[in-house]
Amino acid sequence: MTNAMKVFLLCLTMVCCTRMVGAQQVMETELLVVGGTTGGIAAGIQAARMGVKTIIVEQTPWLGGMLTAAGVSCTDGNHTLHSGIWQEFREALYKHYKTRNLFAGWVSETCFEPHVGDSIFKAWVASLPNLQVQYQWYFDHAISSANTVTGVVFVNARGATLTIRAKRTIDATDLGDVLASAGAGFDVGTEDSLQSGESIAPGKTNIIQDMTWAATLQDFGKGSNHTISRPAGYDSTRYFCSTSDAPCKLQPYNGSTQKVLDYGKLRTTNGITKYMLNWPAHGNDFYLNVIDLTPRQRDSAYQQAKNQTLGFIYFLQTTLRQSHIGLAPDEMDGGMAFMPYHREGRRLQGLVRFNINHMKTPDRYNLYKTGIAVGDYPVDHHHAQYPGKVPPIPFPHVPSFTIPLGTLIPKQVNGLVVCDKSISVSNIINGSTRLQPVVLLTGQAAGVLAALSIQQEQQPRDVSVNAVQDVLIGARCYIMPYLDVSPGQSGWEAIQRIGSWGIIRGVGKSEGWSNKTLFYPDSVMSVQELKTGLEASIPGLVLNLKSKETVLTVPVLIRYINTINRYIHNTSEAAKGVRFIRSYEIKSLEAADWKAMGIQPVAPQQPLTRAVVATVLFHKIVFWNYLEKDHQGTIRLR
Repeated sequence: MTNAMKVFLLCLTMVCCTRMVGAQQVMETELLVVGGTTGGIAAGIQAARMGVKTIIVEQTPWLGGMLTAAGVSCTDGNHTLHSGIWQEFREALYKHYKTRNLFAGWVSETCFEPHVGDSIFKAWVASLPNLQVQYQWYFDHAISSANTVTGVVFVNARGATLTIRAKRTIDATDLGDVLASAGAGFDVGTEDSLQSGESIAPGKTNIIQDMTWAATLQDFGKGSNHTISRPAGYDSTRYFCSTSDAPCKLQPYNGSTQKVLDYGKLRTTNGITKYMLNWPAHGNDFYLNVIDLTPRQRDSAYQQAKNQTLGFIYFLQTTLRQSHIGLAPDEMDGGMAFMPYHREGRRLQGLVRFNINHMKTPDRYNLYKTGIAVGDYPVDHHHAQYPGKVPPIPFPHVPSFTIPLGTLIPKQVNGLVVCDKSISVSNIINGSTRLQPVVLLTGQAAGVLAALSIQQEQQPRDVSVNAVQDVLIGARCYIMPYLDVSPGQSGWEAIQRIGSWGIIRGVGKSEGWSNKTLFYPDSVMSVQELKTGLEASIPGLVLNLKSKETVLTVPVLIRYINTINRYIHNTSEAAKGVRFIRSYEIKSLEAADWKAMGIQPVAPQQPLTRAVVATVLFHKIVFWNYLEKDHQGTIRLR
């Protein structure tokens, strides 16, 4: 085959159809992802891996959003939750830097150069022939028909127009631009208790969190001078108290200028020292609410935030005598971010609204059973730069958490899935769900949901919770935030699934900046604990507990499994047409059974651990497919 023929055939199999109508470019695809942000790139990659023809449209020249183009390349949270595309990304970083130690800055165990993150995402995109990226297009408006999103119109800096028609669209914008244009309900700012369902909600305002225009700095060596020009409107007093070396009439930050720089020190490969500049204490946080502006109008407003950062750099270089520290020329836009780090924008009114009650005490509710992405970061808000008075919020301690699927789905609008920071959460817990690892994982889940919606020809709201969770587990994503069982360990998949049904529950703990939920896989399980969990999870099930049975052993577990299989078969309308065959009845567990389940044989009278029980239940209950979860986490028999 000639090279010309190869090129011709490649064109025939392109991800989309493209045509020109006058000055307007028109494209068609199966899935459109608006925003190559942290959530958007994860969504696009996941959907493309599932065989869906996908286009990502990104406003900047880079992929990765806050992780890369916004310069926030020291991540927050999930260091011990090795989940999905978040862990894939870290493995790629480890390979690039030839070390698993990315703990360069003291703020995070994962600090890297922004351009390295961008190159990783672009390499992944290049490996997927059904994934295409259109760069430097601004979102203009959504196209809808009969309350269903059918495409999006974009514009660029030259005034050209790009229209993309798609079967499904994902809003991966930082501020929820697509969902608003499509008519989906949303909230902005703080809430009252009636609105959010949280007793600690401070009241309704339009106050959002501070944003930051981050930068990457470089140490060019003592004796060099890389002082920038004095920024417009520079006022040195804005940065007083930012370090213990700075002028300060009040209480300064208790740390030297070098400690402040080391906060965001980045791992490098060439001996060059670089720093992420994202400093909240009298540094470059800035209050700016641009939600109601168009994406192109925002560019002018953002200059205020850029000047805040440039002013902080100038202050470091002059007042704090760090003239050898300057903007890194090989990062982003000459060291300045391509885009702002928005901590908060519009928040979708979704099929469910995840709030602090669900996060703090998950076992009191059922939403955790629909989990699709995990996090461990505490509730953290930035409000120091707001010019008025911010209502106080008594942030409670929380365990690690899982985000419900229904937070990605608009309450009314069809054809649309939402990810990144605009998912349906309360203002309070946005402070935990907005961080980079969590946003990567909610993006990956959005990609799964959209892909299944296309493949099954169903609206996103009609796609089974079980189906989404099945694909995520297959991609080594946690749906439950169990710290003590990792992918690759024996029983991990079974423990994730059994935990998500609520049959065996973990124990949450609040511990500083890295909260936990533990499954205790090696702890012995009692008969009563299993009976309670099964009866609470399988509607109508009643299990007999013999008076002397306290220790859970193989014979007791087998009896329960046989009872469950018979019960589901006889009770489920969908299962009644299925012939109950003898192999469904278990008499014993032989060596071949243990081997097939991937665990060591257990003697008949030996007490069973939680991990063993979860694994046997997962493999030996044959009628799991006849149990369904709705978006509220309620389980019913089909």
